[in-house]
Amino acid sequence: MDTLFCRNGKAMKRYIIERLLAICVGLCIAQSPSAVEPAPVAAPPSNWLPLAQDDLHDPSNPRLNLLQNPADVLSLLPPDLDGNERYTVVGNRVRWVKALEQGYINPRTNIYPETKIRVLDLNVMITKRDTGELPRVLFPHKPHTAWLDCSNCHEWLFKSKAGATPISMLAILEGEYCGRCHGAVAFPLTQCQRCHSVPFGQPLPPNTVTAPAKTQ
Repeated sequence: MDTLFCRNGKAMKRYIIERLLAICVGLCIAQSPSAVEPAPVAAPPSNWLPLAQDDLHDPSNPRLNLLQNPADVLSLLPPDLDGNERYTVVGNRVRWVKALEQGYINPRTNIYPETKIRVLDLNVMITKRDTGELPRVLFPHKPHTAWLDCSNCHEWLFKSKAGATPISMLAILEGEYCGRCHGAVAFPLTQCQRCHSVPFGQPLPPNTVTAPAKTQ
């Protein structure tokens, strides 16, 4: 109890984050492909509440019927129900990267015609080995640069030089590095297997370079 109710606020924050990290690792192990049933091939429309029932819109509004209910569109997009993610509720149950790659959506890439768009097809394998029971981390540039300009992350958040960024899971859980987006506008950190995706000993995917993680 002394640890839980410590007077040092920073120590309390670190204690909570470490417990969250342990929970995330446990979820990843418990949700391994051998531990769950196969996923259905499509997401039923009942996964999304009508606007009149979502506790966000006023059901008495006479103009509510002019708005589109989420299921009318989201049920037509690639479902976020792959493998061991059968019951996931992230991203409105839509795999948005697939929706973009397969042409279901076509968001505007730039406002000014002179803006240059660069989609980088390059994976970065983090060679850090202290991942416990989890596989290695593979960072794919392509799905990130399909949505974001390089300046969103470089150089203020991530250094381009390999091994120059002191990234750690603890820092990510504190909202730094990957945690700036994941858990806010991208899938949450409980989806461990999406980043920890390459088992040790398995060959690297094509277009992959290795990079050590800088020790803090």
